[in-house]
Amino acid sequence: MRPKVTVGAALGLVGVLAAGCGGGSGNPGEVVFWDTSGSAESGVFREIAADCARTGGYQVRVETVAFDQALNNYKTAAQGGQGPDVLRSDVGWVAQLAQAGLIQDLSDTPLAADTADFLPAPLESTKHEGKTYAVPQVTDALALFYNKAQLAQAGVEPPRTWDELRSIAPKLGGDRALFINNDEYYALPFLYSHGGDLVDTGSRTITVNSPESVRGLQTAKDLIDAKAARTALDQPNSYTTMKAAFTSGEVAMVVDGPWAVSEYTQSQQFADPANLGIAPVPGAGTSPVGGHDYVIRQGSDATDASVKFVQCMSSTENQAKIAARLGLLPTRQSAYDDPAVAQNPVVSAFRPLAADTHERPWIPENAELLEPLQTAYAEILAGQKEAGAALDEVARTYQTSVVPGYAQR
Repeated sequence: MRPKVTVGAALGLVGVLAAGCGGGSGNPGEVVFWDTSGSAESGVFREIAADCARTGGYQVRVETVAFDQALNNYKTAAQGGQGPDVLRSDVGWVAQLAQAGLIQDLSDTPLAADTADFLPAPLESTKHEGKTYAVPQVTDALALFYNKAQLAQAGVEPPRTWDELRSIAPKLGGDRALFINNDEYYALPFLYSHGGDLVDTGSRTITVNSPESVRGLQTAKDLIDAKAARTALDQPNSYTTMKAAFTSGEVAMVVDGPWAVSEYTQSQQFADPANLGIAPVPGAGTSPVGGHDYVIRQGSDATDASVKFVQCMSSTENQAKIAARLGLLPTRQSAYDDPAVAQNPVVSAFRPLAADTHERPWIPENAELLEPLQTAYAEILAGQKEAGAALDEVARTYQTSVVPGYAQR
């Protein structure tokens, strides 16, 4: 999962001198790749893509597309027989795109022939109805980021529970202790730490308004009411506001993912990267599985080249390069054995957290489950609605328009 951004799509070119944006080239020897990473990462992916093209005997054109626009843009293009040959897909999109017939079944290709090296949780995100539709690229988890100097000055350690956070907050300036991002993905650790969830796919039951889920989100609101944390009053800019508060030293802690480290360390507060502490989110195993997969568009004219391209991009060697240079987490176990990866402090800090993540529902409605939660979470934190009432509304939305085949708890 990547935070929302508002920048427009940018275009990068690899293997050709010029090209239009938005579709496969129609050339079986050229792969159009939509890269949905951020600006801090795209240069590395583009460089590796060029290396793959050079050694593989095909061309690659990289189009860097804003993450928050990519899913809808891809669906619109692919439904018309256009779009990229390869998409860097959020793990939560794969089942939806597979059900819609917009990505290829890779089960009988070399991409599904040997998957034993992949970590179990990322690999599970590539499946739909027993078939393989994707190849894991990177995985991630949420962690508690903290300003080591501020915590040391206050004489406190990173909290292991939400109760510990409440107890140390006065020493950190009350609500300056933690900024709670009110985006829906960041609500999940609070749900999970109290035994809650969105749905139970095994019993096909809606659980978002269970007592455990309500207690989880109420815990976040209680931290704000106790002046142990703060949040943004406007939902669309919450993530940006959180980053600004942390990089300015206004707050001591935030919850974020490995993709954010490079941006934080560009700030004055963390000009010395050693000042950026990374610890588990309070609670055990409370982070949702995140990350990205490679998928190939149904109907691509460059399927053979695309398979070779994905093989190359997802190889142990290239996953290790990405991890060593960007601090992103490999999905191949063997990549962690690379000395440069093992020595990367971000990977070292996140690796045990990624091994203790909470499974997400790998169903086509995955993304739609989060959308109603976005509004509800922001309203709960702002004090506009009680947690129970807000989550009851989310449950009703789930049953009427998201997962109508699921029963209320």
